[in-house]
Amino acid sequence: MNYNQTLEFLFTALASYQQKGPEAYKPGLERISAFCKHLGNPQRNFFTIHVAGTNGKGSVSHILASVLQQAGYRTGLYTSPHLRDFRERILVDGEMIPKQKIVNFVNKHRECMMQLDLSFFEMTTAMAFDYFAQTDVEVAVIETGLGGRLDATNVIVPQVSVITNIGLDHTALLGDTLEKIAAEKAGIIKKSIPVVIGEKNDACDHVFEQTAAALKSKLVYAEDAFVCITHQTAHDRQQFVLRRRRDDKRFALELDLTGNYQVHNLLTAIATIDLLHEETPLTISERALRTGLRHAAASTMLLGRWQKLSDRPLTVCDTGHNAHGIRYVAEQLRTTPHRRLYCVLGFVRDKELTQVLPLLPREATYLFTQPGVERALPACDLAAQAAMYGLEGETLPSTAEALARARELAGKEDMIFIGGSNFVVGEILE
Repeated sequence: MNYNQTLEFLFTALASYQQKGPEAYKPGLERISAFCKHLGNPQRNFFTIHVAGTNGKGSVSHILASVLQQAGYRTGLYTSPHLRDFRERILVDGEMIPKQKIVNFVNKHRECMMQLDLSFFEMTTAMAFDYFAQTDVEVAVIETGLGGRLDATNVIVPQVSVITNIGLDHTALLGDTLEKIAAEKAGIIKKSIPVVIGEKNDACDHVFEQTAAALKSKLVYAEDAFVCITHQTAHDRQQFVLRRRRDDKRFALELDLTGNYQVHNLLTAIATIDLLHEETPLTISERALRTGLRHAAASTMLLGRWQKLSDRPLTVCDTGHNAHGIRYVAEQLRTTPHRRLYCVLGFVRDKELTQVLPLLPREATYLFTQPGVERALPACDLAAQAAMYGLEGETLPSTAEALARARELAGKEDMIFIGGSNFVVGEILE
């Protein structure tokens, strides 16, 4: 098979959550464990950092990888989903896995993958582990796909576990309360391995505390370790002054990611970096920290996080797609100067919109659309649901047409926002 044929096989022969939704979810570690054993357990050949959470885990993972690269380590990064190119999921030192490596891996192991009835995510997880081992990666940042306890990535034993935050998402699979979801995320905590919790939440912190205590694992709340003193945005990057609580040391830092919500991700990442430096074999200098943050998005190909696409009209896209993430996006929209707001919006069918739509600004004009995937919620259905919450606008059959219409309507002092689904953002970026 060539590369395009290989991708077609991966997305059609193997169950893909990105394409199929919840029906493709295959919880459990039996299949991935058997496949990793077939590969020689490549995940044991390098240090790992395991990152879970409802939102922010992609940004935190990319920030950590960028800092580790600057610290001189050959660094792997495994994230999902991709926005434009499947190979975005598997990076080494900011470079995507070569197409031929994907073809070779599938050709060599296809029979075993089919025998084990692997899901798409299980296969890509094992592929990442194998590629990292082949390319002499020293440390890899591994982002969970969905949940944690039964996620395919949970075969690793990391240097530190990270849980960014807990919100109501994927409730049909992970549970319908914050406590139940937290219990699934807490499943990545390993015996005697420290864990960093990004954002406190009175509704579920006891779950992490009880799990960590039972496993004799040190637990660190990021906001107890560091506090943000000042924060401003200048020239498409953010500037922060953070204070480390244990010694009152201050850090003046720049981050090449915009969006006010990144302050939470920054605190989570820097608390993790501090712990890695102090309590693991990894050494991370202050210079590596500063440089890694300054070039976090650029050095790891991070896209779609309050990403500015153009000025006049200001056009921004963001992958926030659940209530927890949309709440941050809505707040950012309110605080961004503009005259009129036009929102290009699309979702997938399995998203719980009753929790999302009430958060969006009623004064905006909406261009309701649908991404070109099987899971897409039809634009007319989205428009009907949105109308129940006072959100009005037009219905367009594709993301490209919706953006074209927004640009037709918007003046130079207006703002266009693109979001709702990773698929919508991915199609616009593509």
